[in-house]
Amino acid sequence: MNIAAVREQVSQAHQHEGQTGQLKARLELQLPHLHPSIQLPEQDAQGTLARFVSAYIEQVPELLEAAHEVALEAGIESQIKPVLKIAEAYFLQPPEVMDGHVGLDCLLDEAYLAHRLVEEVNDLYIRHFQQPLIPFDTTMANLIAHQLIGEEFANQLDEVVHHSVDEMLNEQSFAVESVEAYREKLSSPATGEAWKRWPCLSRQLGVELGQPA
Repeated sequence: MNIAAVREQVSQAHQHEGQTGQLKARLELQLPHLHPSIQLPEQDAQGTLARFVSAYIEQVPELLEAAHEVALEAGIESQIKPVLKIAEAYFLQPPEVMDGHVGLDCLLDEAYLAHRLVEEVNDLYIRHFQQPLIPFDTTMANLIAHQLIGEEFANQLDEVVHHSVDEMLNEQSFAVESVEAYREKLSSPATGEAWKRWPCLSRQLGVELGQPA
């Protein structure tokens, strides 16, 4: 795992934003047209949204690092590391669909890929183990990011994620001894302890999804 390179990518994107204001301009254009289910505080709506995007991006290296550590402790690194490497590669070697995308606002697309990949892996683990690999719910944050990216392109990114998961994780991935051993560890307090620092990102930053008024 080359988490340092992912962090460097995020740092460079912040510098690019400081010079260009690309994300700020994008959010200014999007704010009046956001889906009515995205609820923002009346004061500083654009600032709240910008902080959400920034945190959503910055959380990717933290999440990949923590997921790798938990996979190591649980004895399932061989099943999980290839998937985490794909999420890492979204940042370091973006798919062709991302050609020409630069800056913080474009890292939103790459962060969405990484977060959605983790979400899909979680869904698989819930199906096989009745609980997630990572007890960290990104669903609401991903739905907000999906809206910000735009329906058509976000759906293309979802297809990239589904293809990645189908390639990497199948029924055989869950039929090896280390996975069976992990199944027994899942009820261990130590496994859950590592994830207590991951509250709901969107709620933490003041962005909610609700019923349109």
